[in-house]
Amino acid sequence: MMQIFPTTKTDLFLPFIVLALWGAILANLTCLQQTDLKSLIAYSSISHMGLVVAAIIIQTPWGLSGAMALMIAHGFTSSALFCLANTTYERTHTRILILTRGLHNILPMATTWWLVTNLMNIAIPPSMNFTGELLIMSSLFNWCPTTIIMLGLSMLITASYSLHMFLSTQMGPTLLNNQTEPTHSREHLLMTLHLAPLLLISLKPELVI
Repeated sequence: MMQIFPTTKTDLFLPFIVLALWGAILANLTCLQQTDLKSLIAYSSISHMGLVVAAIIIQTPWGLSGAMALMIAHGFTSSALFCLANTTYERTHTRILILTRGLHNILPMATTWWLVTNLMNIAIPPSMNFTGELLIMSSLFNWCPTTIIMLGLSMLITASYSLHMFLSTQMGPTLLNNQTEPTHSREHLLMTLHLAPLLLISLKPELVI
């Protein structure tokens, strides 16, 4: 549909951009209501794709570069979160957030991976997530300054549910009474293979954008 109208008619796409950003906000709010760990991670993907759709619609070089960067970054980050969720499930046999708390007492290395991955999901610098969201935010703000309100709200809620996920699974007293296996080398290797490319690409982003 974007190819039918000339670039001077891009204002026609404002309702679609607002719809994409509103969908991202609703997905973020849904994340805050989740009690299932994997459901929370799945809904977080929907919220990030809302930003990607909005960036693609405006058809600017920065927007397209930001969409590409965020898709690649979120692919690694979301996969890493699912791996951590599975690591937790193998030891607790539950995905309920309140039942998986206190893991920092028995799996300190896994807690470190949870912290780093959640910080990347929040898009702190110098991660690739930060590069993608910064490009998207800049392009949307230049195209329509009022979109910064919805963007800011979406990113604020993203930070909220990411911290909620980390605190709910790692902090507090543990509820596990049985003997828990420590993290294995293969799990550390798997997380390294997820997060190392993000750091390397952030040092040379022209490889993908």
